[in-house]
Formats: sequence, C-alpha cells, structure tokens
Amino acid sequence: MRSWKTLSIVVTGLLLVVLIALTILGVVVKDFLIDLWWFRSLDYEFYFWQRLLYRYVVFTTAAAFFFALFFANFWIGGKYLGARRPSNGAEWASDLESDRPSPQVYRRFQSRSLALYLPLTLILGIVVALPLFFYWEDALLFLLAPDAGISDPVFGHDISFYLFSLPVYMLLYSEVMVALVVVLLGLGLLYWREHRAMPKANGRLRRGARLHLSLILLLIILMGSFYFLGDAYMLLYTDAHLPLFYGPGYEEMVVTLPLIAAAALLLLVTGVTLLYLLNTGKGLRLLAAAAVLLVAVIGLRHTPYLTDAVSRYVVEPAEMTREAPFIENNIEATLAGYRLQEVEARDYPIREEGWEEITPDIRLSLRSVPIWDDEKLLSVYRELQEIRPYYAFDKVNVGRYEVEDVYQQVFLAARQIDLEKLSEPRQTWVNLWLRYTHGYGVVMTPAAQAADEPIEWLIQGIPPNSVPGLSIDEPAIYYGAGNLHPVIAPNASHELDYASRDEVKLTDYDGSGGVPISSAFRKLVFSLYFGERNILYTTQMTDASRLLFRRNIRERIKTLTPDLTLGPNPYLAVADGRLYWIQDALTSSRWYPYSRPYTGHVEHFERPFNYIRDSVKVVVDAYNGSVDYYLADPDDPIAAAHARIYPGLFKPFDAMPKALKEHVRYPKSLFDVQMDVYARYHQTDPETFYNQEDAWELPPNLWRGNLEKMRSYYLTLNLIEADRFEYSLFVPMTPLGQPSMRALAVAGNDGDSYGRIIVYNFPKGTLVYGPEQMDAFIKQDPSLSQELTLWSQQGSQATRGRMIVVPVEGVVTYIQGIFLQATDDLPLPQLAQIIVSQGPMVVMASSLEEGFESLHELIRETEQEEPVQEVSPRDEPPEATKGAAKETCRETPQTPPESPPGNSDTEAS
Repeated sequence: MRSWKTLSIVVTGLLLVVLIALTILGVVVKDFLIDLWWFRSLDYEFYFWQRLLYRYVVFTTAAAFFFALFFANFWIGGKYLGARRPSNGAEWASDLESDRPSPQVYRRFQSRSLALYLPLTLILGIVVALPLFFYWEDALLFLLAPDAGISDPVFGHDISFYLFSLPVYMLLYSEVMVALVVVLLGLGLLYWREHRAMPKANGRLRRGARLHLSLILLLIILMGSFYFLGDAYMLLYTDAHLPLFYGPGYEEMVVTLPLIAAAALLLLVTGVTLLYLLNTGKGLRLLAAAAVLLVAVIGLRHTPYLTDAVSRYVVEPAEMTREAPFIENNIEATLAGYRLQEVEARDYPIREEGWEEITPDIRLSLRSVPIWDDEKLLSVYRELQEIRPYYAFDKVNVGRYEVEDVYQQVFLAARQIDLEKLSEPRQTWVNLWLRYTHGYGVVMTPAAQAADEPIEWLIQGIPPNSVPGLSIDEPAIYYGAGNLHPVIAPNASHELDYASRDEVKLTDYDGSGGVPISSAFRKLVFSLYFGERNILYTTQMTDASRLLFRRNIRERIKTLTPDLTLGPNPYLAVADGRLYWIQDALTSSRWYPYSRPYTGHVEHFERPFNYIRDSVKVVVDAYNGSVDYYLADPDDPIAAAHARIYPGLFKPFDAMPKALKEHVRYPKSLFDVQMDVYARYHQTDPETFYNQEDAWELPPNLWRGNLEKMRSYYLTLNLIEADRFEYSLFVPMTPLGQPSMRALAVAGNDGDSYGRIIVYNFPKGTLVYGPEQMDAFIKQDPSLSQELTLWSQQGSQATRGRMIVVPVEGVVTYIQGIFLQATDDLPLPQLAQIIVSQGPMVVMASSLEEGFESLHELIRETEQEEPVQEVSPRDEPPEATKGAAKETCRETPQTPPESPPGNSDTEAS
C-alpha cells in the first residue's frame, strides 16, 4: 500500500516538474518559437535562420577581431616585452627601502597575466563590437553589394561605395578608434607598472616598450588622418548652398577640400614628429611648428572667415560662372537618385478651337474618368454593401479590369471582418477566436458614373454577384488591411462564412495559412505568448486547427522584411477567381552623393532619403496568407544586395502570374515624390536652374479642408502610345507662383510601359488654364452657384468632389462631380451633377457624355457669335449668362477672376 502511495507521489512530482519545466521553457523561448513556427508556415524557415545567424556571425566576427587586437597587445606587453628577471637579488638590495614593488610581485604578474588578460580582453572585445550586433545587415550589404555602375563627380568612386561602404566605415572608424585608445591606455598602465618594478639602474622605459607604444600611437595618428578623409567625403552632403542647390560648391572644392587635405598631411607630420621626439628626445621645434600649422589649418577649416571672404570677393561677383559645374553635378545626381534621368519630354499640341466632333476614341476616354473620390465612395460602400454590422470597408482601391471586353478603370474594396463592431455581449472568446474569423467578398464599381442613374455595380452582395469575367471562387478574406484579431481555424465550433437574407452558412478553413496548434506544448506556448489561457483549455480545437495571426498585410511584410520601405497601403486585386493584396515595397537611402534630400510630403516614408526605387512587389493571398516577393527593379543595387544576402527571397518579376501582373501599378506615393523633385530639376541647364526661369510646382488645391499640393491620380488614356489606352498615373504641373498649366506628367503602368515617365509640355505662348483658374471660373458662374445654394437649402449639403484634369485629343478638360449629402445621421453622398469645363466654358450635366456634348455645342455657338473684347485680369468679369436645355451652362470671362486658391471639396455658399 505504501509503495503505491510512494509511486503516486513520485509520478505526480515528476509530472509537476515536467509541467513547470515546460512552462519555464515556454516563457523563456516563446518569442523565438512563435517566430520560428510562423516563418516555417510561410516556407521561410531558411530565411529565418539566415536572419538570426547572420546577426551573430557578424557580431562574433567583430568581437573576435577586437578580442584578438586587445589580447595580442596585452599578452605581448605582459609576456614577451617584459624586462628579464634579475639573476639574483643584489640588484634590488638598494631598493629594499623604496616604495617599488618587490621582484616577487613582478614575477607573479608575468606568470598570471593570462588569467587577467583573457576575461578582460574578451569583455572589451564584446563591448566595442556591440554596435555591429544592431547594424549587422549594413555590414552584410557592405560585403556583398554590387557596383551601381555610376561614379561620383568629385572622388570618382562608384555610387555603391556611398550607399553601402561609407556608412559602415564611419561606424567602424569610431569602434576601431575606441579600441586603439583602450589599447594605448592599457599598455601605458602596464608599462608604467613594469617601470615601477624595475631597478633604478634600468629605470627608463625599455626599447621594446617604447616601440610597442609608438606603434599603437602611430595607428591612432593614421586613424586621425582617416577622420579627415571622412570629413572630405561628407562635403558631398553639405546643404550650405540651399535653397539654390545641394552639395559642395566653389568654396568647398577650392577652399575647404584643400584645407582638409592639408590638415590630414599636417596631422601625419605632427604625429611622426611626436613619435620621433618621444623616442629620441629630439625634434621639439619641428613638432611645435607642425602643431601650430595644424591648429591654424583646422581653425581655417572650421571658422567661416576664409570661406566667407572667398564667397564675397570671388564667388558672388561671378556666382553663375563659379557655381555652374557644381549645380550641374547636383542636377545629374538628383535626377539619378530619384530615377528621373530617363524622363521623356514631349510637346502637347493644344487644339484651341476644340473638337469638331466627339469621336469613339473620345467616348472611350470618358469611360474611365473617376468622378467619385475614394472618401465619398467609401461612405456609399459602407452604407449599401457592408450588409452585416461585423463587416467593414477599410479603404477604396483603384484598379483596371477587362469588363465585358472593355478595358476600363474601376473602384473596389474588400469586405473585411471588424470585431469591434460586434455588440459587447457578443464579444465572447468563442466569437473572437473561433466564430467570426474572416471577411467575405468585395464590391466593385466603374470609375465613371452618371448622376441620373443608380450606381452601377460590377461586383456586389453576399455571396458575391458579379458580371461575367469577374467571378470569385474563394471570397473569404482571412488576411487584410485592417486590425485583424488572431483566430483558430478550423475548429469544432465551425466558422461563420456569411449570413444572407435566407441562410447562415458555416464553414471550416481549408487553407495553408497559420501555424498548426495540435500539440499540448504548442498550445502552452501560444497561451503564454498571447496571454490567453483558453487556448490551452479549450476543447474546440481539432487535429487540423491552425492559429492565424499577424493577419494585417503591412505587419506581415514588415515582420518578414523590416528593411523595406512600404508604400501607404496595399491594394486589392481579383485574379484567377481569387483575392490578392499587392504591396509596393521600396528601397531608399540618404547616402546618394550630391542628390538633394526630399523634404516634401513624407508621411508615408519612415526615414529621410535622397535615393529611392520601386524595387519589390509583395503579393499576399487573402485566403492563405502566403507572401511572395518579386524583384521589379533588378538594376537597383540595394535590392540586388538583399537578393545576394538572402538567395531565394526575391523571385524574378517574370515569375509573377500573368493574371496578377496585369494589376501591378506604379506607386502613387513614389510618383508624387518624383514629380515634386522634377518640378525643379527638369531644368538641366545650370544657368536656367540658377535663375529658376522655368521652375514648376504641383498646383495647390483645397482638398478635404486642407490646402495642399495636388496629388496624382489614375486615368486610362492613350497618352503613352497614341494607338493604345493604358492605365496611367497623371498629375498637372503649373509654373512656380503662377496659376496657368505648364505641363502634364504621366507614368505608365501596363506592360513594357510600366515605370515609363513622360512629361508633356504645353507650347510657349499658349494659355492653358490651371486648376486654380478653373476653380475660380466655376465659383463665379452665377447659375451654378445658385443651383448649389438651392440644394444646400433643402436639408442637404452640396459639395464639389475632386477636380480631374483630362487631356483628350489636344483639348484639356476639367471634370468635377457635385455631391449631395444629407445633414442627418445618415450621410450617404449622392452624385447629383457633373461639371465639365474647357477654358472659360462651364456646363453642368447628369453624365459625362451629356456634359461633353453640351460643352461642344456651347463652344460652337460661341464661335458663331461676334468676338467679345478681352477683359484685363484686373477688370471685373462680365455678368452675361447663357442657358442650356437640360443643364446649367454659362460662358465665363476669357480671363479668370483673381481669387484665392480654389477648392475641390468646399461647401457651397
């Protein structure tokens, strides 16, 4: 009986020990195990071990180098360069009463030095090498990055030297300098102790000790000279000449750079002279002279007197001539840094008399004009298509699809799960973790809509009902752009697939996403990781259950590749009956020499840069959560270096499925940055750039209550190839400080045109009205203002949508929707009318086709009338109006009235 009790106690104790040991193990290694299992579930286990081991390989290598540096010097100093032991104690007799250590102390120090130096130098090596533990990837890029094939104009180095080597050299410089100073101080202390232990007859430092210290001091002097070399390289990043240009100018190249070279040379002379003096006792005067010259040169380098004098008396009288070569360097480097050196410039022939007729090509151009903006359309989607309270549309995406054999632009959004919208009693553990696991389906509408018709839906409802060619075989969305809760799927409770009017359909997840969670140990680790004990206790798991977490697309990608700069938002694509998210991933650097750093609208970018590339496209399956990286720009040295470090991580762009490749688009945020830079740096002639004779800007626009620069938008036009309609990014440009239009910039998105940037210049001497002027024309139209005021007095708020500039067949047309929105608690915007304007001609109609026909008719009628006298810009505009049959039309003054910058989203008054 006692034996059974004893056995039970032993077994119970062992189980408790095992359970406690597993718990402790889970607490200690839970983060590591969770990451390992998660990377393995995505087939990135080898990449996981690469990232983990690379860090320790780089750190261990650096620590070993510094340990060897410290240990070799201290061990040599304490072992081989020590004074020979006296043959007997006679030599020490005269020192017995002195305060010098006894010979036994010296012998003990020599014999036991290894026990002291080994741990000391190991600690020093680890401490000095520690920064490389955090910058290990920079070290790998330094070792494996390819050449860029471009040289800087000052020192002739390949650009890759500045992108990869210079930052690492600056990091290593500080570490090596710290190590050498520590070695010098340690050896000095060692030899001082040795000197104290030696007899008076040999009281001077031995020759070996002096040579050893001199060698270390010489290395420190050489490192000091390397500091001046780094100072010279940093001249390429000076902003002393802003806002005129970026980088070194005449003063830096003619005055500062020679002073830096002289300081480096004088430091070497001073250091060598100092060593000569310390070893021979001679050369004091030469040392003093070299030191005085060194201080004088450094003073001239770091005080503004000399450079100011050169600037005032040499540069300013002929600034254009002096600075021209350096301005040209800045222009070339900036264009290369932002990939603008291959921008194609074309002339846009303006048809001043308008179209003779509205051709089929013109009608085709109107099929994809995005009348709605994403914010107003998002409200419509939410009110009409969320259907159930636990669904939400996070953002409206823009895309292009072949719809019934017509290539057209569309808006679409994913219906994602939003558990925060569940009522509080329904936010149970089962509902959050097991039942409400995914969103369902998408909605899609054409970009162009008519005001007198209901919204046209290409995909709508639950389950999704779509036009032919847009069917979705797997509409469930387990991975998306929202704040998605971790879930366990499949499970014994079954998941809510969707609830329609007639049925509630349950489902079981059958994808490859998530981490298997079948074992008790995994349940324990996940329970500790998420702080959810129910993961351990629940009986609703099956052998097939998987835990799906990190379901947000950006979080998912940043966990995998934290060094890539992600675009603002992933966008949705329907391809081969499945739903995918595509995320733009960019590479950037602030180390491109002579290139001006971007200081504009940078809320989507995490760090400053003067070099940026659209290098990688990341595709995430909305059902399985699989993540695939495609190298879109193999010529980018940063992306190429990452591909070398992590072989197999990036797939060739050609390996992307054709159905997905058709939906890849050029990043809007990148194009906005490029055009913001190009607005000034298209002036490639140094004299033109110096005078800013042809500087442009993105036109100001009052959008959503804020005055900001007009941003690019997508249009489907034939501006790249005349015989082919292509999905393109588009933005107008105006002369700096002037409201008229100067150019149109277009970036291709389809096929071979992807990333191709074309800038259309308007003929000089031709007036093309800009967005500000057109906004003023629309505001001054009395019939239009009266209509807007009338709508606003009927319990609704009348607002104007985004202003779209559409160049078609030589005619620049402005299009803008008018939206009515109720002032009650159901703010569902409705497209009421569409404004179409060309120059001073403004009409309002219920559809684009109708508006263009009315505008065309108005222009013909105006041409038949007698010409009116031109109005000066500062004269009052005439008040004549002209009616139209179905819509409100008015001929506005030939010169736009002077008014503050207009609005594309202002409330009518």
